[in-house]
Parts: sequence; structure tokens; C-alpha cells
Amino acid sequence: MAWFKRKDNNIQTATPKEMPEGVWIKVPTTGEMIHKRELEQHLYVDPVSDYHFRIGSKEYFDLLFEGRYTELGADILPTDPLDFTDRKKYKDRLEQTQEKTGLTDAVRIGTGTMNGISIVVGCMDFSFIGGSMGSVVGERLGVAIDYAREKKIPLIIISQTGGARMMESVLSLMQMAKTSAKLAQLSEAGIPYVSYMTNPTTGGVTASYAMLGDFNIAEPGALIGFAGPRVIRQTIGRDLPDGFQTSEYLLDHGFLDFIVSRKEMKNKLTELFHLLGFSAS
Repeated sequence: MAWFKRKDNNIQTATPKEMPEGVWIKVPTTGEMIHKRELEQHLYVDPVSDYHFRIGSKEYFDLLFEGRYTELGADILPTDPLDFTDRKKYKDRLEQTQEKTGLTDAVRIGTGTMNGISIVVGCMDFSFIGGSMGSVVGERLGVAIDYAREKKIPLIIISQTGGARMMESVLSLMQMAKTSAKLAQLSEAGIPYVSYMTNPTTGGVTASYAMLGDFNIAEPGALIGFAGPRVIRQTIGRDLPDGFQTSEYLLDHGFLDFIVSRKEMKNKLTELFHLLGFSAS
């Protein structure tokens, strides 16, 4: 039997390899690593565990529209009416977040066609101050609702939010009533509204427009609720059921109509609108 003995320590390659940051991404539910390119090819859904990574309005618009859409309400911009300051001035927080994300606020409105069907989509971005609902979110969603009612085309709102924006106080809470009232008008006009909830959908958004859809749909594994599990546990003094506030739990308890994977989202929505009498224009 031959024996080999290492003579030198700390052997190094002449050209050390560097791993570019963000190339490999860890799947939270399994701990496995997946290459970013593979994740992009699967719409940011882990092909093994079906874990849905959070994406933003750009990715959802690319998924739903046939490459072309018109943005509405982009000229509605946030201000600081209360001159609010917590750890920093709200005005500074807005400017820094806009610069970092390339977004002007936490929702974007797009209109175009999905498999030939004309639709209008309001999509929230969690990257903008936690997808919080402020005055601009309410105003832009109002534009989307009015446009759907005027054009008689289906409305889809994709929620992704931590709730109301505390920096705008009661002005933020007013958006709950305003969007709910406008959705009632849309319902009276017989125009369908699909609420598509992603991870997370919480707070005042859940308490208003996210749960008012003619069809309430969610992505798998999404956290959906009003208050967080920790707050509820402390309030009632009891342990919560397994999977509490997940999409699957809400479906079992009648709060959702469907759970639809992101990979099936476009075709499922198209099928739904066909059943409702909307066809390719």
C-alpha cells in the first residue's frame, strides 16, 4: 500500500477564485443554495421546494403583460404633509428609498394585455418602505380602479405590504376607506376585481382592499393577516396552530378562493377571465 505525506502547508492557487456576491442564493425553507440564473428562469420560485422568493412590480409586470404596458399615475408623488420625524426625517427617508429602489412609491399601476385580454394591474413593492400604504398608494390604486371601471376591463391588485405607513398617520388610514369605496363602485359596475396576495400581506391592506376581491387568490406559503403572529400570541395568551396565517391555513378556513403558484399565475388568471366572459381583443 502506498502512503502519501503532505510536505507543504498552506498551499494556495496562483489565481484565487472569487465568488461574486449574489450569484448563489440560499433557500430559506431548505437551506439549499440555488444559482441566481436558475432562479430567474423559474420566476424566482425554487424548483425543488416551491418556495416563492419575493419579487417586485417590474417582475410581475414582465410576467403578466406581453412585453408592453402603459404606466398610470406615475405623476402622483409622495410628500411630507406632517413634517414627520422618527429616526430620520420622512422627507429624507423618501428621497433615500427612491434613490435606492428606483421607485417613486410603494405601488405601480400598469395597463396592457395578458394573453390578449385587456387588464389593469396595481402591484405593490415591499422594497419601498415595506410596501406600506400611504396617500400615494391610495391615490394610484384609485386611478387603477377608475380606469378599470371606465374601460370595463378586469382589475388585479397584487399586494405585498407590511400595512399602513405610520409616517402619514391618519392620512394613510384614510386610504382603507377610500379604496374600499371605489371597489364598491367597481363591483356595482359589474367589473371583476382579483386580489392576488403575496408574502407578506398584512395590516391595513389586509383589513381593506386585499380581502375585497371578487376572487381572493394567494401565492403558496404567503403570510397573510392583520396583526402579526407574535402580537396575537401575546394578546390571547395561547400558542397558535401550525401554519397559522399562511395561504394554506386561510384557504382551509374559507378566506381564500385559490392558491396559485407564480408559474401558473398568468394562465390561471386568463382562464378565470375567460369564464367571466372576457376574451382577447
